[in-house]
Amino acid sequence: MMHSLGLVGGTFDRFHSGHRALIERGLAECVRLELWLTSDHIANSKDSRIESWADRSTKILTSLGDSADRVSLHVLEDEDGPAPWHETATAILCTPETLPGCERINQARAANSLGALEVIVAEHVTAHDGAPISSSRVRAGEIDLDGEPYLPADAGQVSMIMTHEVEANLKDPFGQLFEGPEDDPSVAMRAVLEEIFGSPGPVIAVGDVTVKTLQDLGSPADIALIDGKTKREEWEHASTIDHSLYNDTRTCENPAGQLSAGLYLACAAAMQAWREDGRSCLINVDGEEDLAPLLLHPLAPLGAVVLYGQPGRGVVLRWTGADSKSRCRDLLAAMDRD
Repeated sequence: MMHSLGLVGGTFDRFHSGHRALIERGLAECVRLELWLTSDHIANSKDSRIESWADRSTKILTSLGDSADRVSLHVLEDEDGPAPWHETATAILCTPETLPGCERINQARAANSLGALEVIVAEHVTAHDGAPISSSRVRAGEIDLDGEPYLPADAGQVSMIMTHEVEANLKDPFGQLFEGPEDDPSVAMRAVLEEIFGSPGPVIAVGDVTVKTLQDLGSPADIALIDGKTKREEWEHASTIDHSLYNDTRTCENPAGQLSAGLYLACAAAMQAWREDGRSCLINVDGEEDLAPLLLHPLAPLGAVVLYGQPGRGVVLRWTGADSKSRCRDLLAAMDRD
């Protein structure tokens, strides 16, 4: 026999396959569900990258389709919401790690002279690596909404080589172009810094002029890639880049038109160090770093910023999001292997 009303609480950020499975389990056991979504105030205190309550609720209702009329959405302003005193609900949904919270709620209900809610535990949906799909992993950029990776399985093992198809897809700027005079890149970069102020990071700069301009403006990148060139010619000011501004320095080889295993490993190590300890890194590339954003976006968390110069035009800014990560995944898959 189905419950007349079940309760579900959570943040439900970046609505993913695990969320969908939880709600589907609830609808299979209950005629109606009340979904209590964490308020913006509480959510933002945990992670500024969490989507707004309005965006989260819209994605839930859109995903439910014809079942949306069986679900009502409410703002959750504390840990337990109305569950300890709800008089009409008879069930509560949770995942294994939130089970203790449901047990605590039933204790509070007993103190309020209310019957216990039946606790319905929905098992986790696992990602490609066997670990649970979670919003935090999605925000960290590790997986997509279905638990799939953004990086190919052979990353770090082979060199990926440019093809005509990939080259054609990279002709236009991959992001927002901030224009400025070529002889004064600080003009465009000041506009970029104003745009990204307050971003969760990391700020990633690709190219000697971009890296040096950020240094000159007192805002060195968290992760910087240089190759001693501009427009594929030796840059006379490359020696003025201050290596001492970074916690770590790494070197690797990367031929033109390729993404080497060494470049991937250097970028992955730099990203991991930033995640764990906020350490900055300068990667000195023997060869060319032009294609590095194709690796950097899949490696980076949501909300990261990737900057590179557009010769004669200005600076290109691209935020790391599901769209940029998915596009890079497709382009990496289309590259040849060596």
